[in-house]
Amino acid sequence: MAEHNPSFKAPSRPFRSALPRNHGEKKLNPTDALLHSKARVLVTGAGGFIGSALVHALNQRGIDQIVVTDCLGEDEKWRNLLPLSFEDYVPGQEFLDGIESDPDTFGRFAAVFHLGACSSTTVTDADFVLRNNFAYTKSLCRWSLFSGARFVYASSAATYGDGSAGMDDKSTDLSRFRPLNLYGYSKHLFDLYAMREGILDDIVGIKYFNVFGPNEYHKGDMRSLVCKAFDEIQNTGRIRLFKSYKPEYPDGGQMRDFVYVKDAVEMTLHLAETETAGGLYNIGSGTARTWIDLANALFAALGKKPEIEFFDMPESIRHQYQYYTCADISKVRSTGYEKPVTTLEDSVADYAVNYLLPRKRLGE
Repeated sequence: MAEHNPSFKAPSRPFRSALPRNHGEKKLNPTDALLHSKARVLVTGAGGFIGSALVHALNQRGIDQIVVTDCLGEDEKWRNLLPLSFEDYVPGQEFLDGIESDPDTFGRFAAVFHLGACSSTTVTDADFVLRNNFAYTKSLCRWSLFSGARFVYASSAATYGDGSAGMDDKSTDLSRFRPLNLYGYSKHLFDLYAMREGILDDIVGIKYFNVFGPNEYHKGDMRSLVCKAFDEIQNTGRIRLFKSYKPEYPDGGQMRDFVYVKDAVEMTLHLAETETAGGLYNIGSGTARTWIDLANALFAALGKKPEIEFFDMPESIRHQYQYYTCADISKVRSTGYEKPVTTLEDSVADYAVNYLLPRKRLGE
């Protein structure tokens, strides 16, 4: 997402909906779900990885009255939008300017999924990141609540830092978390802001763990290991993994909660539709697996013998490297989400065989 200068002014405290929730949808009868086929939805960051996967999932539900925003830039994430069905595309800054001029410029929405952000964990321009990830989110949240839309936004598991303070989405003491990078800090700032303003329970913040899957091709170095390792195997026949610098973790034994993007999107949509859901939610598989597990799953999906090489981790990231992440998803489960999470092996196989090998995107 490009640089924004948000300044939407809605009534200050408390930021409660000026209109009833679901004002932006044409309900068929009082029992309709929020995201029925006639619902009108806004998705920011819609050309990106999770954003385009969410638009695809909405299309699968028969929803195409979707306004998508992004800053497509010069990479090829526009290709993620190509197979998808939506009402209109509006550049991110143009959308913000429009609602600042007149809150009804683009009409009303049943739900707003705010997934747009500068997601790089290596960007060092703090002003740029905070304008994009913190200030923009504040403006969009104010506008959404003022107009009666359900507001769902992407926080991040990066807000938990090294995990020494836990990774508890039920905690009300958010100030104890210490993000390790600027991206995580920018997300953490909005979580703190929403709690301080008393609106956190009226919105849904998603703490995505290690999401992987189709439509991440444009992300360069920020792609998942599955995506990067696929190319590496095709070119060299092997996968290279970071060495460990903690004795309790062998090389390749560092652990992550890997979650398939299809599962992450299903959980996100469930929380949007669940009226009683509010606050922060971990989105992951609920299981920590090693990088070696991930590599072996990819070799198996491609029918190849595992060949793994370990190399030195750059010193620039050693101090902020996470050795263990695992999402406790009991809070999501408590809202009634009952679908099983796809196993790592099945997720990697689906991704590799149905998307990476044929170079397909969701919807193709």
